[in-house]
Amino acid sequence: MNKILLAACFLTGFALSAQTSEKVLEPMQDKDLMTWYHKDFSSTNVYGVNTQNAYKYLESKGLKSKPVIVGVLDSGVQVNHPGLMKNIWTNANEVPNNGKDDDGNGYIDDVHGWNFLGGKKGDVYDDNMEVTRVVKKYQPLFEGTNSTANKVNQAKMPEEFAMYMQSKEIFTKKSVEARQNYETYKRIKDLIPTMVSLLNGQNLTPEVLASIRPTTQEQAIAASVLGQVGQDPEIAGKSPAEVEKFITAQMKEAVEHFEVQATKHYNLDFDPRASIVGDNYDDYTEKNYGNNHYADPEGEHGTHVAGIIAGTPQGKEVQYGVGYKTAKIMVVRAVPNGDERDKDVANAVRYAVDNGAKILNMSFGKPVSPGKNVVWEAFKYAKDKGVLLVKAAGNDNENIEDNVYFPTNFKNATDAKPYINNMIVVGASTNNNEFLRADFSNYNQKMVNVFAPGDQIYSTVPGDKYEYLQGTSMAAPVVAGAASVLLAYMPNLKPEEIIESLVKTSNKSTVNAMIGSNTNNRFDLISEAGGVIDVRKAAEYAYTHFYKAGSTANVKAKTVKKRVYKKPVKK
Repeated sequence: MNKILLAACFLTGFALSAQTSEKVLEPMQDKDLMTWYHKDFSSTNVYGVNTQNAYKYLESKGLKSKPVIVGVLDSGVQVNHPGLMKNIWTNANEVPNNGKDDDGNGYIDDVHGWNFLGGKKGDVYDDNMEVTRVVKKYQPLFEGTNSTANKVNQAKMPEEFAMYMQSKEIFTKKSVEARQNYETYKRIKDLIPTMVSLLNGQNLTPEVLASIRPTTQEQAIAASVLGQVGQDPEIAGKSPAEVEKFITAQMKEAVEHFEVQATKHYNLDFDPRASIVGDNYDDYTEKNYGNNHYADPEGEHGTHVAGIIAGTPQGKEVQYGVGYKTAKIMVVRAVPNGDERDKDVANAVRYAVDNGAKILNMSFGKPVSPGKNVVWEAFKYAKDKGVLLVKAAGNDNENIEDNVYFPTNFKNATDAKPYINNMIVVGASTNNNEFLRADFSNYNQKMVNVFAPGDQIYSTVPGDKYEYLQGTSMAAPVVAGAASVLLAYMPNLKPEEIIESLVKTSNKSTVNAMIGSNTNNRFDLISEAGGVIDVRKAAEYAYTHFYKAGSTANVKAKTVKKRVYKKPVKK
């Protein structure tokens, strides 16, 4: 989800960003900021991932790269974006737009991927949250009008009842918050003319703010918002017209976001699935549904993720993905504006694996998962096919051993080890060494493997545009792109070897992790790696420990095989 800066600061009372006496470039003109996550920590003291030096190291070994297909399981991707079109996967066995399933995989005209959120009548854009769906499904069984039947059902389905009670608690809290936030932001939006009038034609400066004397409650609220906005270098000192434009844009985004939450995400009566997709949602064995609509014109998430993995510089744009030389993006739509459905996730994983993806990026998650067993089966299928799964840790500022974030590679949070060894879970880091963990990022030393840049990440968005977004959703594709670099030059690497290479070579930090606990409150104690990935170091580790040794073993094996079967057997 995009960062709603003004809304967040109004509610929490925190400033948008730290004040500075230095002149600060506007982010959309700051080319250094646009590419900060590629930096080399050893030479810049910024926890980037050392992208260019990784390429230099691998090429210095005489290695040649082979494109790696990366499945982006997300909201959709603008495949003709100027910064992406060179690195979009194309199904060579499918004839575009002929209405036929040329390759016989069960999906018609899947030239660049598939959309499990669509049907003949269109696509699902907004959907509700999983907790909403669980409450709607199980409330009549566990808290219906017949108390005797309720108790029988609760005893008969203890796991479902526990999930229902957890979902009900979350649903009740979040639905109330959504309605309150919606009303709050609508009110702030209505106060924008008051904010402009309080400036009285003067620029937004500390002196002007100090001179404002509110005489009504509305003016007091307006002055408070102006005070917060005035601390943002991007808008401080601007004219009333520029301030109005900035706040209007922020409030439009906030109102729209919370309106969807209040009217759709936490609305028990909202269900777009049946009329649009037309599948039998409860039938987890059903897989041949959807369409080939790759892009989500109403959302930016998937296109942004794709750019972090495989974006290429074009025109005056300097943005490029970590795997810009190595990755080809396969689009698999499975994530609406709302919570993904387990059936779609399982089908998306299998589709991507069956069509050649070697890395799957999964920047999504939720607190409950009714179909988790089906998803786990799909993950095991990916493991058996040698496919790496890259998963975002989540944005709830929580310890995910205490608050599980599905889908997960641990069947039980108390398990010592994950049930599969082909998934890497990624937390989000920043370019501020003092506050290295992004304040929203989930964490856990056992269940989060690495951290990667996920704050102020500049990448592609629909409409041929670029934006900064934040989230573990942005950190995961940094790792997916890094994995594509290793695998492209060293195709014999196994998923667990890629994971080990990234974990063992991360740049550590002992800075305060700011997790709100006195226990293990250091950055090096909130993930397995204890640091931020470094692709250059990972490349050397993988080359030394796996590729070089593996190549020698392969040469010996091939030599033996050639001696044994030197001549064909004559009949």
